[in-house]
Amino acid sequence: MTRKTSLKTHWIVALGAALALAACSTPKQETSTTAVDATGSNQANTVSSETQISVATTDNSIRPGSSDDFALNVPDRVFFGYDRYDLSAEAGDILDTQVRWLQNYGNVNIVIGGHADNRGTREYNLALSERRAQSVRDYMVGLGISSDRITVVPYGKERPAVVGNNESAWAENRRAVTTVDAR
Repeated sequence: MTRKTSLKTHWIVALGAALALAACSTPKQETSTTAVDATGSNQANTVSSETQISVATTDNSIRPGSSDDFALNVPDRVFFGYDRYDLSAEAGDILDTQVRWLQNYGNVNIVIGGHADNRGTREYNLALSERRAQSVRDYMVGLGISSDRITVVPYGKERPAVVGNNESAWAENRRAVTTVDAR
């Protein structure tokens, strides 16, 4: 599965879940400001920085600005090329969405976990995964998110998203994942 296909699948599944929840009971007053087109592409770049990013949901237990809110409404990961830590245009679009969400919730801190595939030594992959997470951090700081709100954690090859020794698995594991800091 390619990175693009994986991201499309992620958005299609997320949108389907949100629509299924909305169809099951009385809709909440919030409306979707993160659009997903028919191909699964995120169209959130049309949202102004003053607009809260949210998806219509009937689950009143999801508190705006919570880790559940982030997980439901914001793509959490960006992918990297082999032995690379520079951000692609697609990664920039995803990070722009994360930054807008963080701007709406100025009291929320995040953890950026850097990851690598299983090729190379443990030491090399730890250093590479730290550079990947750091590049995400630097991008966000460049867009105005305080560095005090961001923790970088390198995981190297220790936490694969997909187990396997093929290009598909390796591509899914070369990533940086943003999560809301639960501290």
